[in-house]
Amino acid sequence: MTLVLDAGGISAFAGDLERLVALRQRLDRPPLVPVVVLVEALTGDHRRDHATNRLLRLCEIRSVDQVLARDAARLRTLTGRAGTISATDAIVAAFADRQHDPVIVTSDAKDLIALAEHAKRPITINAV
Repeated sequence: MTLVLDAGGISAFAGDLERLVALRQRLDRPPLVPVVVLVEALTGDHRRDHATNRLLRLCEIRSVDQVLARDAARLRTLTGRAGTISATDAIVAAFADRQHDPVIVTSDAKDLIALAEHAKRPITINAV
């Protein structure tokens, strides 16, 4: 299983870091976070971002390239809701679509489920 976190997943685990530490011990690799998710997860104020930054140290932050962005645009368009689904959610789904046995942890399951329906491989969505 490859855990992929969006901003909602980061927020949920930042409030319960022990839960992520326990989960991480069962995983082969650290949870993955596409870099664009940081825009939604952080405020830029190190005092307010303290818990989130502690959590992010346990994760692997991954870059987004043009190919991934184009895959995200394709998924977003295929939902028929491109105007209402965020680009960040589309990138998270496209990123997960490239992973082995991907599980996205999110607070926005509705949009990610819609995106995952058009992915090339099955993506599990866990709402928090």
